[in-house]
Amino acid sequence: MKQRLLYYIVLFGCLIAQLTAQNRFEHINTRRVNFGANAGFNSGMFLVDEFQVNDITIDETASNYKVGYFATLFMRVNIKNHFIQPEFSYSVANHEIQFDKRGSQHPDLDPDYAYITSRYQTLDFSSLYGYNFIKSGIYGMAFFAGPKVKFTLSKENQLSFENFDQQKILEKLYPLNISGVIGLGVNISSVFFDFRYEIGVSNISKSITYESIENGDMLPIVFKRRNNVLSFSLGLMF
Repeated sequence: MKQRLLYYIVLFGCLIAQLTAQNRFEHINTRRVNFGANAGFNSGMFLVDEFQVNDITIDETASNYKVGYFATLFMRVNIKNHFIQPEFSYSVANHEIQFDKRGSQHPDLDPDYAYITSRYQTLDFSSLYGYNFIKSGIYGMAFFAGPKVKFTLSKENQLSFENFDQQKILEKLYPLNISGVIGLGVNISSVFFDFRYEIGVSNISKSITYESIENGDMLPIVFKRRNNVLSFSLGLMF
């Protein structure tokens, strides 16, 4: 009898806990304002608009995907099924480009590959508009899009040039860059998953120069590129 009573007490306690948790999670989906945090991994690639070294135009480049990471704090203002979500993020993105130094001007010669590897650290500010096309109980699914402003932490960035004929290559980055973000978010209770694609709008490289072997003058390398980033994150919303 005592064992059966204990069983019913435990069962009743579990039922109450489940109902309380469900009500709390449903309340998360009905709040006017939510706060949250998420973190995850990204995979970056360069979209090259123009690349020229020693008057040789590089028409073809290959991006090798590299894994980076990021962390975000956000606030979500809900208006029925719509929401506005300002965000603040710290992001580290890695990129690598491979190309033939001879370009397309010498198709009869074997390719001579060179590499540009970069590691960019930025502080990002986003303002996203979203629409919940599923918002029922503890479940939700939303599409979102919006602009992102990226502040480059120049002293923390790394850029290396492998198998280049030039020496003392120096790059200056624009301190601010603009991107567009589109994505899909899925939440179960207070846990959510985000899938995003970030499209670079502005050129990130202000100038690249190298030292001439002949007279020591600083000569330019034309390398205009934008950052495109695919990311996945896991987070909590309160």
